[in-house]
Amino acid sequence: MASDSRDGHATLKRCLAVLRDARNDSEQFAALLLVTKAVRAGEVDAKTRRQIFDAIGFTFPTRLLISQQPPAGCPPHTFRALGLTLLACFCTDPQLAGHSQILNKIPTFNDVLLSPCDPDSTSMVDDVYQCLSAVLATARGPRELVNKGTVSALCQAYLNGGHGSERALTLLVGLLAIAEAKCWQRDAPQLLAVLSKLSSDFLKAEDMSKFELCEVLPHFIPLSPPLTENPQGSECLCRLYKGLAEVLGSKLSQSQRDPALKLAACLVQACGAEWIPAGSAGSKFLALLVNLACVEVRLTLEEPDPMEGEGKKEVVTACYVLMEMGIQECLREENPLLENVQKMQLMRIMEEAFGAVIFYLRQVKQEELQDPFIFASVRVLGAWMAEETSSLKQEICELLPFLVDYARKLFKEGSPAVSLPQAELVRTEGSALPQDALRFLLPGFCHLTAEDRPRDILIAEGAPALLCEYFLQQWEVLTSESTAPGPLTSAEMSLQTMCGVFLNLVVTAPDLVRRDKAFSSLMDVLLKSLPVLLPQKHHLVLAANVATLGLMMARILAGSPALQGTQSAKEFFGAAVRFLLQAHRAQAEPSSAGLAVAVSPAYESAWADIGELWLLGMQALAGCVPLFPCLPHAALRPRCLQGLLQLLSRVAPASVDSELVAAFQAVLLELARASEQCRDVILSHQGTQWANLYGMAALEQCLAEQGGASSTLGGK
Repeated sequence: MASDSRDGHATLKRCLAVLRDARNDSEQFAALLLVTKAVRAGEVDAKTRRQIFDAIGFTFPTRLLISQQPPAGCPPHTFRALGLTLLACFCTDPQLAGHSQILNKIPTFNDVLLSPCDPDSTSMVDDVYQCLSAVLATARGPRELVNKGTVSALCQAYLNGGHGSERALTLLVGLLAIAEAKCWQRDAPQLLAVLSKLSSDFLKAEDMSKFELCEVLPHFIPLSPPLTENPQGSECLCRLYKGLAEVLGSKLSQSQRDPALKLAACLVQACGAEWIPAGSAGSKFLALLVNLACVEVRLTLEEPDPMEGEGKKEVVTACYVLMEMGIQECLREENPLLENVQKMQLMRIMEEAFGAVIFYLRQVKQEELQDPFIFASVRVLGAWMAEETSSLKQEICELLPFLVDYARKLFKEGSPAVSLPQAELVRTEGSALPQDALRFLLPGFCHLTAEDRPRDILIAEGAPALLCEYFLQQWEVLTSESTAPGPLTSAEMSLQTMCGVFLNLVVTAPDLVRRDKAFSSLMDVLLKSLPVLLPQKHHLVLAANVATLGLMMARILAGSPALQGTQSAKEFFGAAVRFLLQAHRAQAEPSSAGLAVAVSPAYESAWADIGELWLLGMQALAGCVPLFPCLPHAALRPRCLQGLLQLLSRVAPASVDSELVAAFQAVLLELARASEQCRDVILSHQGTQWANLYGMAALEQCLAEQGGASSTLGGK
């Protein structure tokens, strides 16, 4: 055998010499046949492969690919087959696989996949798949494959079911793993056709292939565009639901259940619960899904060494996605999928599962903090803390030091990356994961800072200073994003939630705000941010939060140099006054001939989110007027104080509810006390008369006293 191998190498070397020195195509072709025979027989090592390339380069295979005249007595595709064999040989060298001469052959590879394949041309198809696999593994390869139409060609090859179609599916999985969004943007109809076949096969399968398809299908479920928006996509989801209901309703082994749970998690990430039909069967399936996820989490995390089993982290992370859906569905009031009894049962089951998550996190060692699974565990616990504030309170309080320390470490070591959704963590293996754990803990922190014990723990652990730093960073992220109206970004949501946390601290721990320098830095940012936010109406909810928080903090930090007559303070107070005093207008009342008070058009869409903040802001503004001389001047600007006075003089007093009356009176009273000019403006708009009509006794008395004093001074 050794002698045969030496003879083969010797023959190959002679062929290479002939290739280099050939005087005509016939000699070159004869030598090439022997070379390609050796290549196909696998007799070429890396050194010999390089010798072949050095002898012929890319020029000769390119000539073969485009040649239309095969040798006498040979099939029409002979030259093309030889060229592809040589390219497949070259592609086993990663450097050559990424060469532009290989990349520009991608359309030729696609043509071969789309051409009818007879028994004589199967080797060509095999060579093309070898080339495409090698290109996919290069840096530029995936982008070139997508741009040059390989996704469509692979989809068609798989759907045709010809030679090598399973390799087409494998390549599609690889491409989608790297460039899912671009693949779907360019070739959605073709990918949907593949998903349609896969989902049909999944529903029909009655053997182990059903579970193998559970592993493949997640790659073909796009996060965008939503499958629910496409009739063909909706049909696929229906088949996947039926197939999963059949699978998960059966007795399964661990190896069978795990891929089914991961598939369900990917569907939830892509479509929420929309793929689960309403009705009794759908609600039972949803409850089963969440139940199975909770059981899996408990069984795994309560073990002494929970992550010992292979692939356990991916499965538990998938279960976290299903649990998060369970929380959302238990809280859904409009068109709920679950009945109230099911909701109560699931909340109890989820409470036990989250107890296991807390138990697991309490065992985490410092060296494990960079593990993406810890991040996934903290995230799902954050979802529970955001919605369920009464259960597991003792356990969560005990875990708070770890959560703050973990979030701080990731924040200090990381960068402001956008965090992946939970199911993307399921799909992501080995890649760098985001550092933004705080984003997921903020809603829970907002609830906890309203309660004494958890608030004390958070303060003791330095959470307020950390959140001030995070606020500054997220503000930078927001201001670097597009100013065009669009969906709420994670940065803006985080900023809004942090305002809620800080409002709780301002109300319950004013001494902390006074002494912690981090709040002075926060105040500086609030002063500068409100004038930027207010003109952008799509940021109105955040502007309301910033205005209210800024005014409430200003009362506490009134002696701060930043608030004493600085330009930024004047601009902030001016913006706050405009926001608060321009929120209402007069509107024709259909039931009567008069006018009624109504929310201004610019505020209407956001009023459900900012109505309470507006009331709180008016109280804070009233408290700030005696402290800051610039506030009465800001109120005297056009459309502020005068606009409010005109509104009150025009509308029917009965149309203004008691909360509004109290809010208006508080601000007007302080303005009248602090500024003679403001008082005169109020009096010039018949302030005494309508103060009496609205039952604003304190304002009426103030105006009468000040008016009397002015008359006395005038008489003297």
